[in-house]
Amino acid sequence: MAAHGNTRRVAVTGASGNIGRALVRALRERGDEVVEISRSSGWDLKSGEPAPVGGCDAVIHLAGEPVAQRWKDEVKREIRESRVAGTRSVVRGMTECEDPPRVLISQSASGYYGPRGDEPVDETAPSGGDFLAEVTAAWEAEAEKAPGRVVLCRTGVVLSKDGGALETMLPFFKLGGGGPVAGGAQYMPWIALEDEVGALLFCLDDDEVSGPVNLSAPNPVTNKEFSKALGRALHRPAFAPVPAVAIKLLYGEMASIVTTGVRMEPRALLRHGYEFRFPLLDAALDAEL
Repeated sequence: MAAHGNTRRVAVTGASGNIGRALVRALRERGDEVVEISRSSGWDLKSGEPAPVGGCDAVIHLAGEPVAQRWKDEVKREIRESRVAGTRSVVRGMTECEDPPRVLISQSASGYYGPRGDEPVDETAPSGGDFLAEVTAAWEAEAEKAPGRVVLCRTGVVLSKDGGALETMLPFFKLGGGGPVAGGAQYMPWIALEDEVGALLFCLDDDEVSGPVNLSAPNPVTNKEFSKALGRALHRPAFAPVPAVAIKLLYGEMASIVTTGVRMEPRALLRHGYEFRFPLLDAALDAEL
């Protein structure tokens, strides 16, 4: 990890979420002061009002409506508004400060690239053309208006038993009913929660890091390989295939996240010298479970 100098005051939006809780704990453990910004602290990310980031040295922006839910029209509107307007509010808060925070680490998503098959994708690839890619591109465009250094952390599937995709899969796999989805050939850009937090701190600490950064392990796997690894970690069979049509019935348009994939590679992180704690999936799953 990059060297960490003096204690800093870091504002964190989405601090009560799965990644946010782990990040806040890590920041405090190393001596930083954390300002948690959320609804409970009086900030509505869709109000357009400036986020209360005055007096902070840096902002890590994680807040936004969860993507993993059935995409009805109003849900899509919520996802877009929370991500785009929320980021605009953070940037406005930074811009209107007398002494603005010098760094914005803005959470983004692997969905920026859209479905890519088995083509290896680094940070230079253009955005995709689907709903999530369009939202992510608009959300990043707002973040780039911030004063100072901006890092856009395009995050893959974060492995946590307490939230996100892994938490959703666990009950099925524990019962021996898990398996590859929609044939299983689609790539899944995964990252251990410990590396997600480690990479966010690395991006915060290293002044050389800016622009888009893929937050995913250096060894992406297919959905089929992931299913086998999860079965091994739980000592359960993982051969029950889930047809694409079943996922589409369950999730509607959002199913495209699961049935398509992107072979995302963390070239920027590796180039800047980040050392992954869990570069391999089996060890990451064993540690988390």
